[in-house]
Amino acid sequence: MNIEDFIKTNKQLPASRKIILNLLVTANTVDEQIAELLKTHELTAPQFNVLRILRGQNGKPANLSTLQERMVNRMSNTTRLVDKLIKKNLAERVICKENRRKVEITITEKALTLLEKIDPEITKLEDQITSDLSLQEIEFLNTILNKLRN
Repeated sequence: MNIEDFIKTNKQLPASRKIILNLLVTANTVDEQIAELLKTHELTAPQFNVLRILRGQNGKPANLSTLQERMVNRMSNTTRLVDKLIKKNLAERVICKENRRKVEITITEKALTLLEKIDPEITKLEDQITSDLSLQEIEFLNTILNKLRN
């Protein structure tokens, strides 16, 4: 379905507006599908993002600013997200030995086990979402999206 049909307009849209609308609608569609999958594991997409960042630390703790700068959605309240993950026993706060004012966050074994369970489900969903694209189209689209962000 083209974007004009999706937003139910007969107007001829400028190409730049069409691409922006297409990006926004597509991102929302993908976000909804990922959120639906994560909901079955009692996680939100931002919580999942924090857990993947923490896992990527390979056992090293991360501070809140590190998490914030690596988040996909940087508008998220990282402190609140971490608090919720701690309540679920998916993350822990560690007081830095050298500087007691410095708080660091680590991932728990429970979270690592949960991510191992979710990973194949996310991969399957990503494959489904991109199934109508060839590898060349995916690589080209990634190149174009990187250009738009820069």
